[in-house]
Amino acid sequence: MPETLQQIAEEILASDLKDMYPNITNVVPGEGSNTAEIMIIGEAPGKQEDLEGRPFIGRSGKLLTKMLEEAGLDREEIFITNSVKIRPPENRDPTSKEKDLWFPFLKRQIIALKPKIIATLGRHSMNEFLPDATISVVHGQPQKVGGLWHEHQIVLPLYHPAVGLYNPSQKEVMIADFKKIPEI
Repeated sequence: MPETLQQIAEEILASDLKDMYPNITNVVPGEGSNTAEIMIIGEAPGKQEDLEGRPFIGRSGKLLTKMLEEAGLDREEIFITNSVKIRPPENRDPTSKEKDLWFPFLKRQIIALKPKIIATLGRHSMNEFLPDATISVVHGQPQKVGGLWHEHQIVLPLYHPAVGLYNPSQKEVMIADFKKIPEI
């Protein structure tokens, strides 16, 4: 019998990988529709996500929700997760080791969901699928990669919503990229 997202989430929550970070509040496995055609993958939880145990609910999450709405998408119909399921200390970028440790869970989530499209937010999650790509070059351009559950998987690299917070001039480009999701 195939694994469910709930079973994987329970295993993520019980994992001893969280013991690497004694100061975290919550592990953040992901949330959303169990039948989503779209999976959004960020880098790692931030402070607010760590406090509440939910992905993309802080400032970046509010902008993500707004961009999804502008693209005509309902956040509740999407599955949202991160490459790394815990907040790195000092909110630093996830290390290669951290990404490697958590990737088996992400891979299982992808296989369980079988999304039509994976939208990656930022370079860290993009590099899980497109290791040689540069986000400023490939953002908004669908890429076919060897699939985890199908012969080919569509990955759409997108800027992380934090880019729009720190560089408001990029918001229009980001919204245009998000509007490609329903087209794909």
